[in-house]
Amino acid sequence: MNRRTVLGLAGASVTVGLAGCLDGVREHFGLQGVIPIEIHNEGEQSRNLHIQAREHETSRDSYEQSFTVTPGETVGPPHLDESEQSFRAAIIEDEEQATVRTASITPDTSLVVIRISDDDLVVEVQRDDGEDEIADGEDDDAVGETDVDETDDESDDAETAANETETETETDETDES
Repeated sequence: MNRRTVLGLAGASVTVGLAGCLDGVREHFGLQGVIPIEIHNEGEQSRNLHIQAREHETSRDSYEQSFTVTPGETVGPPHLDESEQSFRAAIIEDEEQATVRTASITPDTSLVVIRISDDDLVVEVQRDDGEDEIADGEDDDAVGETDVDETDDESDDAETAANETETETETDETDES
C-alpha cells in the first residue's frame, strides 16, 4: 500500500466517524442553526433598511443591522439564529421609520426574504412545514379596523351592562313595594 492510499483511508475514516457526532456536539454546546436572509430592492431608488430581531424567551435583542440597498441590488446580510424570535424590518426615511413590517421567526424557518419597492416593503418568512408568513401591510390595515370594531363592541357591551344593572335595580325596587 502506498502512502497516499493510507492517508486517504485515514481521512475518510475520521470523516465518517465524526459525521455521527456533529449533532451530539451541537446539542452539547448549544450551537444553533442559522437562517439566511435575502434583501431585494425592486424599486427605482436606493432605500435605507433597518432590521432587528428579539428572542421571545429572553427578550434579548439577537440581531440588529442597517443597510442601504441600491436599485436592482440583492444583499445577503448575516444570518439569524434558529430560535423563536420577533423579526422587524423598517424602511428609514428622514431618520425616521417610514414603513415597518413584523414577522415571527421559528426554528423551522428556512429563509427570510425582504422585498423593497418604491412604495412598499414585504417580508416573507419561508418555513420547512410550508406555513409561510408574508407581512406586506395588508393585514396590518385589517387589524387596525378590527381593533376599532372591538372597541365599539366593548363600548356597546358596557352600555348593555349598565342598562341591565338599571333594570335589575328597578326590578328590586318593585319587588320591595
